[in-house]
Amino acid sequence: MSDKLIIAGLGNPGDKYNKTRHNIGFDVLDYFLEKNQITLKEEKKFASTEINILNKRIIFIKPLEFMNLSGGAVSHFKSKNGIDIDNILILHDEIDFVFSKCKMKIGGGAAGHNGLKSIIEKIGGNEFHRLRIGVGKPIDNSFVPDYVLNKFSSDEIKLIPEIYQTCYLKIMDWIKLK
Repeated sequence: MSDKLIIAGLGNPGDKYNKTRHNIGFDVLDYFLEKNQITLKEEKKFASTEINILNKRIIFIKPLEFMNLSGGAVSHFKSKNGIDIDNILILHDEIDFVFSKCKMKIGGGAAGHNGLKSIIEKIGGNEFHRLRIGVGKPIDNSFVPDYVLNKFSSDEIKLIPEIYQTCYLKIMDWIKLK
């Protein structure tokens, strides 16, 4: 197996979804890339780049298909590079966490998250690493799809820089440990 790493941020493509709760994986990845002066090359189904950070070879990916198809891009790079499932980190929104809570996790189910479902199905396992980024949840679970596709409130926007920095540090710690 390859010693390369994959870090993928999840979201939906298009301006309509910019700065929505469901796209916080994209946003955190963008922050990390900008802070390290890294740019992605866009292709039809994904944007990606491969670079060295802390002497580790890392492939950064933003799937550019809708959330429920995110697994295609991750699977493509995993297979193409012979990357072990344990060397994959997925950045995604987490409705089961209060807004701003960020936590690393290895494995687990999809818990209704269509991006995670797609990745688990396409790569044939769930033992990848995840950075779960809390976006809170609506009082009534029947409104989850609308809730995650809404933009952040003005109070939430004030906390975004702190969330991005916390996530940045967690990603760097993950890279160091690999």
